[in-house]
Amino acid sequence: MSAKSRESDEAELALLNGDSLSTASDDLESNHKYEDTTNTIEPEYKTPTSVKFMWLGSYFLFSMLLTLYNKLLLGSFKFPWLLTCMHTTFASLGTFVLLKLGRFKLSRLGHRDHLALVAFSVLFTANIAMSNLSLSLVSLAFFQIIRNTVPIFTVLIYRVWFKRSYYMATYLSLCPIIIGAGMTVVGEYHYSAFGLFITVIGVVLAAIKTVTTNRLMTGSLALPSMELLFRMSPLAAIQSFVLAAIAGELPAFADSMSQRAAESSRGATVATVIFLLGNGLLAFFLNVSSFQTNKLAGALTISVCGNLKQALTLAIGIFVFKDFTVDILNGTGILLVIAGCASFSKAELDSKKSSAVS
Repeated sequence: MSAKSRESDEAELALLNGDSLSTASDDLESNHKYEDTTNTIEPEYKTPTSVKFMWLGSYFLFSMLLTLYNKLLLGSFKFPWLLTCMHTTFASLGTFVLLKLGRFKLSRLGHRDHLALVAFSVLFTANIAMSNLSLSLVSLAFFQIIRNTVPIFTVLIYRVWFKRSYYMATYLSLCPIIIGAGMTVVGEYHYSAFGLFITVIGVVLAAIKTVTTNRLMTGSLALPSMELLFRMSPLAAIQSFVLAAIAGELPAFADSMSQRAAESSRGATVATVIFLLGNGLLAFFLNVSSFQTNKLAGALTISVCGNLKQALTLAIGIFVFKDFTVDILNGTGILLVIAGCASFSKAELDSKKSSAVS
């Protein structure tokens, strides 16, 4: 086997393990050491297609499992900040275990790098806060319609801040994805001017968070996905806990658990705790796959996946839970999203081939 062939195999193995080439090597003192400053090809175009699809598949698997889990077992859990705190706490504990098992190593970061990670954790928490606030000001259908435009803002951020452009086929493929996703949630639209403003701000924050996540893992800092999750999660958990206290969720949750314990058997209470722990564990797997998918497939791809997930969630609601009646408009929207995603995948594959040739 040639040295070049061995290098290629090692690269793909490192990607499958959730690490970049720099984290797969023995010397991990600096992420910058292995950065190729002469190659301007975007990281997602260097990733083997099989690896990219594997992580996309894992992202969808855990995302849909968590959706079903919440629908079946935690539909009555009305404490969003506590749930976020639990998810980020599990991410902290899970990545700590992986660190001790040697799955990744910590990079040497400067003062400015640590400040960037603190700012990222605030952005992560602010994104959730704006989503919750938006949902309290506008109808769910209107909220989802506006959220479907995240891919547009993702493209704009790349164009304005990073001077990056995509192939025309990629731009065109976004049209059916966004329009179709909007058609799947046609319903009663209730909103105010202030509600619209807050919802749009939330969409912009969501796009910024997605792009920032990608740049922290692929830019000059080049953190492995699990290290980024390890460093960000404790900060986000603390922030979420503080916001839960401010929102009055702590006493409300305590009252809810006390009432449940009084009205049901001890076994039912234990089952509730187990269901919550299972939710946190599943969320940890989703976070790992989400960060790594963002790194390897790109911020725009993960944004498009959000629209596809919405269409698939609706389809599950129709065929599994029977809690939604589909009409021609909704059905056409689902098909448009799926067709658009297929077109987007082809456009990105063609872009990768063109980048490799050039």
